[in-house]
Amino acid sequence: MRSLLLPIAALLSSSSLAAPPADLGYELVEGLTTEVGQRLAGTEAEARARAWAVSRLRSLGFANVRIEPFDMPVWVRGAETAEVIAPFPQKLVLAALGNSGATPEAGLTAEVVGFPSLDALKAAPDARVRGKIVFVWHRMTATQDGSSYGYFGAVRRSGPSVASKKGALAILIRSIGTDHHRVPHTGVQTWSDGAQPIPAAALSVPDADQLERILSRGKPVTIHLVLTPRMTGTHQSGNVIAEVPGRDAGAGVVLIGGHLDSWDLGTGAIDDAAGIAITTAAAKRILDGSKPKRTIRLVWFGAEEPGGFGGDAYARAHDREKHALTAEADFGGDRVWSFRASLADPKGALTAELTNVLGGFGVGPGAGAAHGGTDIGPMVQRGTPVIDLEQDGTRYFDIHHTADDTLDKIDRAQLNQAIDAWSAMLRVVADTDDPLTPLPPREGH
Repeated sequence: MRSLLLPIAALLSSSSLAAPPADLGYELVEGLTTEVGQRLAGTEAEARARAWAVSRLRSLGFANVRIEPFDMPVWVRGAETAEVIAPFPQKLVLAALGNSGATPEAGLTAEVVGFPSLDALKAAPDARVRGKIVFVWHRMTATQDGSSYGYFGAVRRSGPSVASKKGALAILIRSIGTDHHRVPHTGVQTWSDGAQPIPAAALSVPDADQLERILSRGKPVTIHLVLTPRMTGTHQSGNVIAEVPGRDAGAGVVLIGGHLDSWDLGTGAIDDAAGIAITTAAAKRILDGSKPKRTIRLVWFGAEEPGGFGGDAYARAHDREKHALTAEADFGGDRVWSFRASLADPKGALTAELTNVLGGFGVGPGAGAAHGGTDIGPMVQRGTPVIDLEQDGTRYFDIHHTADDTLDKIDRAQLNQAIDAWSAMLRVVADTDDPLTPLPPREGH
């Protein structure tokens, strides 16, 4: 195995990692969020984003820039209002969840029944829920690694189906967020078998806390709810692909990227313009330096937010190609603080090299196996080795899926640290002589 246990200064010399255009990462986030804005999957806005991406990637000198289209069902937002009618009349701030059903155009009025958790809703007798508006709250807190999202996110992902099967007219949840601003967090949910679509929305955290307090007074609570989203049929999305050609076609592809689409409330700066900027700026450094052994394939995935359609489409299109390793950035724009690798030999020389190189940026090895993310998940499930560069998520869920996801939330110093860490990691994995033995495919693949 070619040794890369070199001083950090040497690793980052102009011969190995050339400097990209000044502040390229920030320029990409600024350009995408300003010149395109929100990029709801399958809409005209996402199509404009793909055209913008192709133009920008070609101008940066990447090879084989192209769009690989695919079709998907498209949901769009409509009117969304809620108002407590009794016992304490007042308006509430909310946002429909992806794939939400609709109320009648004039709305619906019903009594609210509240639950402190998804488990409490599941355990409730159907008779307690039938014909009512369900409200589920919780107490999600901020963590550096974002681990709380897995548990609390289930309230959004499966709560609507649970409520529907119990006969609820609609469901409101406390936003899956850690902020205390009056800004709701949207997000996708998918109806499970046997669940009929019902109106489903997230209240801002302060409004959810307010409704919880109103319910605690012990009086019947009635809400008037208007949600008018709709499915618009099947439309086109697509993955934008660019490459840094390698010198050894048989060594396999290093697949990296993030997702191009965003929710429609903000402009998708942290989710995920920052991720595609980090990976693109890092790949550009490799492109401008010495030619890597392995081809680096950069993908700006389409339609991640409504259910990972882009990742599935990529896996179907490229399943027979040899992929040496994969990694993605989809956790905001803040600094990398830890890394995890799922390799056939997790204690081998490659892990030691990564530990040495990334340590120069204050990045240490983390516990547990890497898992990738939504976009590269299908390739990981097929056995492709994966590296996670863990970004600081302490403030991520203050902003995630809200109207506050805008350019001013980008911290340039932290964004540049993430680009530095990604650049160093890419140079190691793209040039190593380690065969990067694939992992056994995960169950079901």
